[in-house]
This record gives sequence, structure tokens and C-alpha cells, in this order.
Amino acid sequence: MTLRNFKHISASSLTEAAAILSKEKGKASVIAGGTDLLGVLKDKIHAESPELVVDLKTIPNLSYVKTNKKGLRIGALTTLTDISKNETIRKNYALLAEAARSVASPEIRNMGTLGGNICQEPRCWYYRTPDDMFHCLRKGGSKCAALLGENRYHSIFGSVRVAVPACTQTCPGNIEIPAYMDHVRKGDMKSAALIILENNPIPALTGRICPHLCESKCNRSDFDEAVSIRNVEQVVGDYILDHAKEFLAVPKKLKKEGVAVVGAGPAGLSAAYYLRKAGYEVTVYDKMPKAGGMLTYGIPAHRLPKEVVEKQVKAFEAMGIVFKLNTAVGQKGATFKDLRKKFKNIFLASGAWGERTLDIAKKELLTPGIAFLSSVELGKKPTVGKNVLVIGGGNVAVDVAVTARRLGAAKVTMVCLESREEMPAFEEEISEALHEGVTFLTSFGPDRIIEKKGKVAGLEVVSCTSVFDATGRFNPAFDASVKKTLEADQIILAIGQATDLAYTKDEVTTLRGLIVIDEKTRATNLEGVYAGGDIVSGPLSVIHAVAAGRKTAYAIAKIKPLSHMPMGESLDMHCDGQNKGGRTPGIQTLEDIRSEAARCVNCGCIAVNASDMAPALMALGAKIKTTQRTIAADDFFAADIMKCTVLEKDELVEEIEIPAPSKNNRQGYQKFRIRNAIDFPIVSLAYSFDLEGKAIKKAGIVLGAVAPVPLRAKAVEAFLEGKPASDKTALAAGDLAVKSVRPLAKNAFKVQIVKGLLRKMLG
Repeated sequence: MTLRNFKHISASSLTEAAAILSKEKGKASVIAGGTDLLGVLKDKIHAESPELVVDLKTIPNLSYVKTNKKGLRIGALTTLTDISKNETIRKNYALLAEAARSVASPEIRNMGTLGGNICQEPRCWYYRTPDDMFHCLRKGGSKCAALLGENRYHSIFGSVRVAVPACTQTCPGNIEIPAYMDHVRKGDMKSAALIILENNPIPALTGRICPHLCESKCNRSDFDEAVSIRNVEQVVGDYILDHAKEFLAVPKKLKKEGVAVVGAGPAGLSAAYYLRKAGYEVTVYDKMPKAGGMLTYGIPAHRLPKEVVEKQVKAFEAMGIVFKLNTAVGQKGATFKDLRKKFKNIFLASGAWGERTLDIAKKELLTPGIAFLSSVELGKKPTVGKNVLVIGGGNVAVDVAVTARRLGAAKVTMVCLESREEMPAFEEEISEALHEGVTFLTSFGPDRIIEKKGKVAGLEVVSCTSVFDATGRFNPAFDASVKKTLEADQIILAIGQATDLAYTKDEVTTLRGLIVIDEKTRATNLEGVYAGGDIVSGPLSVIHAVAAGRKTAYAIAKIKPLSHMPMGESLDMHCDGQNKGGRTPGIQTLEDIRSEAARCVNCGCIAVNASDMAPALMALGAKIKTTQRTIAADDFFAADIMKCTVLEKDELVEEIEIPAPSKNNRQGYQKFRIRNAIDFPIVSLAYSFDLEGKAIKKAGIVLGAVAPVPLRAKAVEAFLEGKPASDKTALAAGDLAVKSVRPLAKNAFKVQIVKGLLRKMLG
């Protein structure tokens, strides 16, 4: 491959180089000797290459080794060869000399610098594949292909989260799925419940009806099947309702201020929960006799049992949320003006209850789909024909079709403009409709209603050649030469929902029938009036509405969202389930979901830090001086996007400071690799400890190439304190060192290497 073009500057000082990096804002990179950057550029590892490369090797006075009573100071541009050959280092800091001498080949050591070695990019094969074909987490992607792929040389101690997992990214509610799965695995249902409740107060409901977009991006599916996230969520949700007094309790600190919520659907319920949790007096107004909105009146009971909705609403009432039902905002005593006088803040979440209609003759003979579904819950069993046509291809249309079948229709046919692949209904719902005996006529649209004696007799449909025009707008095109005549004694229309905002008296700014809000503040044009859910976005899923309600409540209460998934801080990985089969069948119990949660691989990066100098500096207690600060070596190495250190983009290493060892210090560097001349470590071990007589004191034990960061073996260090340097001690230390390993399918051999190197250390 050929290098992409770039400009080149030879820096005269670190100050100049840092200023260039700051000015170029990510468009510049530095090179400090060695060939790593040039290889990255030549192989086109990154989608974007730097426009400017700054050469640090031209900076004077940064290649030196200086000693004093306090210890050693090494300039960042000191070559590895100079370090390995320096007599003072060889005599008093043998560990450092051995680590430098073990790096690659003499040619690399002659060019490579100490600063360059500790700042190199990740060495994972998946990371370094050109064009990011594996969508690597460390390059801003959504997966670590090594977790369930080739992982012989990867981490055995866990992964580091460097990006939001794909499942959470895809979830409209941004629920921290891997975080609560981890607690479910451990049997800690309380912690799992609390994490879900941070983003979703109705998991017992969404766990039954959510489109589970999260599962579509689950990286487990690359191995067998996606984790059944929705089923796990349902069981945790039921657990929450069974322990509602604990999880949905009255807040300890109450505010005198009240907030009105217009609409008791998912957006309204969500906002009411988070506002009440923050201590507000919350009053929810709804025109229907029961709370729940479309959860109660739009989703059939076979998909969402109404007793579960009622249980959820009662739990919210027990929190102190007040529901004023059978109260349509706009009626006397509850006008929009009345609410604005009574409440400082109002959240409008009245949903999309209106029915879109067809511009077609005799449309008055059509049965409205939402009204059809609502009448079932209202106890008014709707009239159902024997031969029913349902116009529409979305989720509501599917619900209507299945409900009609269950109410006795002998034949139900769905007619929609979209092709089978384009239908907006969720695939799972379409499959259910097919199972219920519903038939589909796709790529056809209604052209003429056939009437006999004032009643529906059929529908003439015409072929739809395209639903959207070249700009992506809804603009169906038809072929009038292709028509069909369908017999029917009932036609139910379910082509979409519309908002009814008459109660606002046109005071709220709208666009094409939807309320306009500021996305950041969630506010409308009226002070203290907020809006969310379907009246802002148009009809979307329940979890979309839940997210809108939560975001608005947080905006009103000025709450900062919490995160249970810190980036790049700790090793955490679960791969026990990778050798099992597919999903856990029949998930219903707590044990079932623990089994299913064990299939979650808790996506993170398992590339290893391959620097030989990194574990050496940590074992010696080094500090790294940069152009901005001085950092302990233990804190310097961290996994992040496209880097292995905590350095900012305009921050450069200047000097490494190493304290002087005691007279009784024993230290060394061991490296297990396949080819001694050039390879990176399979496992490396840097150690430094004092001997008082035969007893080990102040041990520094750091493992390399076994985790995404150089790993200080703290448990081993503590164990060695006061122990003799013996084979027995070595064996016990080895067992302790690997106690927390989590080897993958192909790299368990590293475990034995770790134990072997520790035994050699004390041999």
C-alpha cells in the first residue's frame, strides 16, 4: 500500500509541537522515532489520516539519562538502545535495561524512543485491519470482534469499556443493558432493577411490547443468537412491581411545587415518575377512564395484559402521583389556561389519538382502527365482520388485524402500500399475525370502496410501484393498469395517527400538526410549558415515549443523568456463555434470566497493551512528566479510543522520573514470546522488590499483554510482603495471580505462562 499524502513539520520544541496539535484539533499527529505511525498510515488502518505529521526527533535536549540521589531522569526521546546500553541503568535499574533490550529488533530499538514506546497505539489485529472491517470499539465502532472470534493473544483478565455498547446505543431509552445484566448474572436483582429504573420506570410493560431494537445490534448474535434482552427486562420489571414499596416509594424529600402532566400514556407516566422521584407534587390529567393511554387502549391484551398496566399505575399512585381521569384538558375547570394559572410547569404528552383518513369516496363507511382497539378495553365489544380488510402496514394495523381474528373474523387481510420488506410493523408482530391466520396483500393501495345497500361490500385496490419519491418524502406512485377487487363486509382503516391539540387554543407553536420544542430544554414557545412523546415526534414506540418523558422531567427538575458504565476505568468482562448454545428457552423466572444474562459478553475492548516499557515503569514506581502535568505511571496507561494512555490530544511526554532503588532491591523483566527476535509479548512480567534477610518487602509486580492495560498484581504484591523468596511462595503467588482471570476460548494457555513467569521470578 502507498502512504496517503500529509504535510510534515520538524518541531524545534515541545511547546511548539503542542501548540500545533492544539491548533490543528485532531488533524495532526506526532512521530517520535520508530515506524509505528508510518505503518498505521501506510496500511490505512484509520478511516482518516492526519493532514500534518509533527516530527519530535528534531527537538534538542530530550535524549538524555541523568542520575542523582533521588533517582533517574530519562528524556522522552532517549532511544531504547541507549537505555539498554547505559551502564548506570544496567547496574541499578536492570529491569528497565532488560525491558528496553527485549523490544523488537536492533533496528527498531535504534530508532524507537522511550516516549514513543509507551504511547503506541493498540496492537490488536482487529484494530489494525485496514478500513475497520470489524467496526472496532477502539476506533469508535460498536464491537470487539476478538471477544467471540480469534483471541489467542488477547486479554485474559477482562475488558475495558471504551465506548457505549451497541445495545445501549441502539436503545431509544439508552438503558445501560450490560450494567444491569452483570447484576442479574450475580443474582443481585435490586441493583439490576435500580439501573433499569434510572432510564425506564415501566420495564414490566416495555419488557412485553418493546421492539427490542437493542437485540438487533447485540454482538452475541455474531456467535449464535442475540441475548434475549427484552425477556430479561420483563422479569426484572415484574420483580420491581412485586417489590413496588421498595422501588417505587414516596420520595423522602418533597417539594411544594407542583407539575401538571397532560396525558397518562407512556411519556406522561415516565415524566410523572421522574418528577415525583425528584419530590414534585405531580398531577396527571387524562380524558380516558383508565390511565395508560395507548398502553391501555391501543395495545391488545394478548400483547400487554391489562392487569399489568393497572398494577403499574397503582404503584405510581402509591408514590403519590395524582391521576385525574375522565378529565379532558379543555373542559370547564381544566382548560389549558386553568392549568397554566395553577402550575408553574406543565408537560404536554397527550399522544396521537387522532386517526388519519383517506381522501376517497364513501370513506365514512370505514371503521377507525384506534377506535376499534379502544372499544375493546372500554368493554364495548366492536362489531366484527366475517371478511375483514385492514388498510395499513404498521404496528397498529397488525394489532387491529390480530384483534379482529380473535374476535371472530373468519378472514382478515392486511392491505398496505409497502412491500413485505418495507412494512413499518415490527417483524415479530408480523410473524404473530401470520400465526393468527392473517393474510397480507402488499404493494397495493385503496382506489375505490365498493358499497351495496349502504354497507361495505369490498375494496378495489391498485398496484403501488413506490411509496417514497427520490427525496425520501411520502409520495406513493401507482400503476393504474394493475388492479384487484377484494370482497369484504368490513374495512378497518389504520394508516396512521394524528394529534389533537385543540385544547392548547393554538398558543403552542406547531409544525405539520406536531408541537415544536427546543431539543435541549424540551420547552415549547410558552414559558413553563414542555412537550414530548407522539405529539412532538409523531407515533413512535413506547420506549421512545418513555425516553421523551424522562428527558423532559430531568430538564424541568434540572437533574443530571447518572452513568453506571464508566469508560476506560476497570477490567470487566463476562464470557462464560460463549461456548453455550442459543437463547435460554421459556424465560419466566429469576433463574431463567440469570442463565440468559450469562450469555451477555459485556462488550468492551480486550486488546492488550503491548508496550514493554509500560509494565517496567509501573513496577519501578515511575512518574511521567508531560507538557501539562506529572502523572504516576500507574495512572498513565488507560484504554481509550485510538490510544493507550491518558494523554490529551495536545499533551506530550517530556521526561520519565524513576526513584532510586534500595541497596537490597531485586528486579527484572521477563517476556514470553513466540519469536525472540521481533515479537510482542504473549505475557510479560516486570518485578521489583526489596529483600530484608530472606523476606520480601515492597514488591512491585506488573503483568503485561494480559489485559488492555498493564496490570498491577496487587493481590500478589500484598501476599509477598514478608514471605521468603522460595519455590513454595512462587507457586502460591502464581495461583493467586490467576485467581481473577477470565480466559477466552483460545487464550487460556496464557494462564499457565503467568504462573510460570512468577515462579521463575522467585526461582
